Amino acid sequence: MTTSADAPKNSPARVLFASLVGTTIEFFDFYIYATAAVLVFPKLFFPSSDPSSAMLQSFATFAIAFFARPIGAAVFGHFGDRVGRKATLVAALMLMGFSTVAIGLLPTYAQIGVAAPLLLAFFRLGQGLGLGGEWGGAVLLATENAPKGKEAWYGMFPQLGAPIGFICSALSFLVLSWTLTDEQFFAWGWRIPFVASALLVIVGLYVRLKITETPAFRAALERHERVRVPMAVVLKDHAGLLVLGTLGATATFTVFYLMTVFALSWGTGVLNYSRGEFLPLQMLGMVAFGLTIPFAARIADRVGRERALIWATVGIFLFGFLFEPLFGAGDVVSVALFLVLGLGLMGCTYGPLSAALAELFPTAVRYTGASLTFNLAGILGASPAPYVATYLAKAYGLAAVGWYLSAMALLTGVALIAVARRRETPALAV
Repeated sequence: MTTSADAPKNSPARVLFASLVGTTIEFFDFYIYATAAVLVFPKLFFPSSDPSSAMLQSFATFAIAFFARPIGAAVFGHFGDRVGRKATLVAALMLMGFSTVAIGLLPTYAQIGVAAPLLLAFFRLGQGLGLGGEWGGAVLLATENAPKGKEAWYGMFPQLGAPIGFICSALSFLVLSWTLTDEQFFAWGWRIPFVASALLVIVGLYVRLKITETPAFRAALERHERVRVPMAVVLKDHAGLLVLGTLGATATFTVFYLMTVFALSWGTGVLNYSRGEFLPLQMLGMVAFGLTIPFAARIADRVGRERALIWATVGIFLFGFLFEPLFGAGDVVSVALFLVLGLGLMGCTYGPLSAALAELFPTAVRYTGASLTFNLAGILGASPAPYVATYLAKAYGLAAVGWYLSAMALLTGVALIAVARRRETPALAV
């Protein structure tokens, strides 16, 4: 029998590229939906005499994916911990890709009536299930192949898929805005990014199929540590860390979706920016996001994951008080600074997050535990964020949105301090 010691090893470049390319595709698919939820779906899938009502209905379908992600984490996590990381990653990517292409082919409300938003919600559910299984596997592919002391550095590569995927998404909509009339864009142009994602999925599948299983998983099999129902073990033996880890990642999601979905909606609505004017500003913020991820990961490997996350969370808390002065000013310089600061802080918390969540759990249940933690945080932090922020901004002004962000950061900071005190030794050393 081949043991973990003499099994073929993945090269660092192959591992890191495979973890990066998959999450880039997954987040590209996810973000083109987020962008379309603001720009397209309220007009084509949720007709209403009140544009604000149609926007809120569109945001509701956007939130569906976040409730599907923990289910995807449980299902794919089960097979990831039982069968292996590689096969599960391939299946998650296929589901995400199929759902995204299907959205791009859907008829509109004007063509098939109420069935259109129902089908949109169904395939949005598929996107959420796929991404729920993708993130945990990509992170474990990186961190379980990492040399000791470089877990956060390796773990940040799948995290880079978020800014890269967003930039590709925003760029695709920008090109469409520049090359098509509004009539062409709403008639068929918006479908192009969804359908074209099929080509990216093929590339991702090819890369994923070339890698071998992680050393940590092979070693766990040799030690006969595999459990029958990983979810049951996580809930029975690691429930406290599951809750604390979820709360410890909540502000990460809140700040990100305020800076992307809500900011795009408010910027192209109340502030009267066009798509072509606002998306480049968001892309500038995404560059800051991408640059701070590796910076924060390096720091996290030196000072510890929880400590680095606590520092970043303090920054997010303080940033909440700048929400209205910067974004409310409305001028290009203030809005650009707002997006760069907010998304830069997002990178500071997102970079160390993958390794921090993975090392909470032992190898036998790590796929399930880390995936559940990450995706439950998505429900708390991301799914309500655009909806709550829109309501608060309209009812009480942008300052209230900033207070909401600061409150979520305070909750996250308390949880991270509790994790740091409770967890004495990293499970990743198993």
